[in-house]
Amino acid sequence: METITSNPQDTKRTITPDEARDAIRTLIDYIGGDTESEGLIDTPARIVRMWQEIFRGYNPDAKPAITTFENVAHSSDMIFDEGDYYSMCEHHMLPFFGEYYFAYIPSPTGRILGISKVARVVGYCAARLQLQERLGHDIVDMLSDALGGDALGFAIVLKGQHMCKSMRGIKNKGKMTTSYFTGAFEQNPQLRNEFYNMIGIR
Repeated sequence: METITSNPQDTKRTITPDEARDAIRTLIDYIGGDTESEGLIDTPARIVRMWQEIFRGYNPDAKPAITTFENVAHSSDMIFDEGDYYSMCEHHMLPFFGEYYFAYIPSPTGRILGISKVARVVGYCAARLQLQERLGHDIVDMLSDALGGDALGFAIVLKGQHMCKSMRGIKNKGKMTTSYFTGAFEQNPQLRNEFYNMIGIR
């Protein structure tokens, strides 16, 4: 059976699924739930299976293969992608989710990304206990490495709704927007504004 590593850098210490289920059962008992009831008796096993899916970002075997292609057009035009993401806050283990807007400028003598690879990398990097600010850096770093570090620039904006602010504490709208730019996007305000115009930010 699959085990869960307690520390991504420490492969010696692993938690077995049985240990994980016991720990979750203890927590359910702590909050007052009856783990012998019909509705909760299988919940610890369901949570373990769910965690293996939504925290696959800790599993190097789940890392997506990033297909790249020769830039046969020798283009240095902006390439844009957008989509949704779902993650979990590392402070309270509550969800945060929203939209991402990503662009890059390929090297005219380098390579370009396969069309679905950005979304796969976003999903993998988001499948960890995360901070929204760090998530953008993780995505760009992984895609930059896949292109051999020769892309001319990257841009990413993440809009998120944080349940740790909406559900608890201040109980208010947990909306947050973060951005990260490298290379040409960082150095060229006109290019950055073009990107912002594409996503409706003035």
